[in-house]
Amino acid sequence: MLQRLTAYLLIVSLVSANFSRFFIYAGFELNRNYIATKLCENRNKPQLHCNGKCYFMKKVKQAEDKQNTEDRQAQKNLFQEANYNQPAKVKFYQVLLSVTKVPNYRIQLPELSRNIFQPPRLS
Repeated sequence: MLQRLTAYLLIVSLVSANFSRFFIYAGFELNRNYIATKLCENRNKPQLHCNGKCYFMKKVKQAEDKQNTEDRQAQKNLFQEANYNQPAKVKFYQVLLSVTKVPNYRIQLPELSRNIFQPPRLS
């Protein structure tokens, strides 16, 4: 029973994280009249026909900004943990490099035939 409850809670949390825009849209559609009359910035300007869309767009923008900041923070934390957990072992080796002389042999290419092959001509 506890395992099922945990599984359901995990599924709901994943769905809510991925479909936050859907939940904002559903809340807007369910409360459209209240938002248009009480929360809309343009409620005093009926000629704009906003009907609460300005409030809806503001909420969507807030959700996107929140998700972006959470993603950045998560990436930052992962980067810090990855750098923190690595051991700081640095070894320096003294290596003496010796310069070796490479013989400079000139490679002689085989002499090519001066005649260029030409296919027979058909008359």
